Amino acid sequence: MTLSPSAGTIEAARQARPPRASVIVPHYQDLAGLDQALAALALQTFPASDFEIIVADNNSPIGLAAVEATVRRRARVVVVAERGAGPARNGGVGVARGDVLAFTDSDCLPEPGWLAAGIDTLAAFDFIGGRMKVLVVDHAQPTQAEAFETVFAFDNETYVRRKGFTVTANLFCTRSVFDAVGGFRTGVSEDLEWSSRARSRGFKIGYAPDAVVGHPARRTWAELQLKWRRLDGEMYQFFRRQPAGRLRRLIHALGLPLSAVAHSPRVLASQALNSPGQKLAGLTMLFRLRLWRFVNSVRLVMADRTD
Repeated sequence: MTLSPSAGTIEAARQARPPRASVIVPHYQDLAGLDQALAALALQTFPASDFEIIVADNNSPIGLAAVEATVRRRARVVVVAERGAGPARNGGVGVARGDVLAFTDSDCLPEPGWLAAGIDTLAAFDFIGGRMKVLVVDHAQPTQAEAFETVFAFDNETYVRRKGFTVTANLFCTRSVFDAVGGFRTGVSEDLEWSSRARSRGFKIGYAPDAVVGHPARRTWAELQLKWRRLDGEMYQFFRRQPAGRLRRLIHALGLPLSAVAHSPRVLASQALNSPGQKLAGLTMLFRLRLWRFVNSVRLVMADRTD
């Protein structure tokens, strides 16, 4: 007589076997975005039995019960009290069981083939970044901020191939590489800093064009300001620790107004902006943002009197 295992036995066996990959999703106070991200992860072509999802909640004021109600049984939730996306990711890694770590964000939408493509590409590298796609609410009528981000935001292929780092919204590495490099740090440009540490240890970065993650564009001037105030501040803290770091950032700041002129052809040639009005919107935001960043960056350097 042949005995078939019960559903409970099969589930217990599955839970006992470590998954091949762990997807780490840091979260803070964005239940709608988290729900959409988990829905996208549920559509992955990679076998569901071979990966786990860990939501690392950064002590959201809305409360753990609300987060767990949104997550339901689609992921495990771990609460990380230390503020910041970097510590949240580290907390997620701390409970992860997979040999491969895949990082994305709670406001992102990984495409169905994301996980499979990332893991396949990782076989040839030590850590990789995938392709980022900017998501716009209405392609026929993008705001100035959306037009700008459509052209310039999340150019992860350039980041990986020319600058040697990947955004943490689309990062893959093995657990052994992560343990050797160490966790993400806060107060600095965490993706650049972590990738820099990885490369300094001899680990090789690669690009995975088929591992695609969508990220919503910023829609307003206020949202762009908030983004670049944070990014410029983190970038400054990263460079100021290096030889002549303050001088290098000051030189960079002084070049920002001219960079708007140099980058204007990218807006004019962009196929993602399909009308003169959209291109004008992108150009307007390009010059406005670069001038604002010039003032903000100079202020950062001049206000820092620490040796």
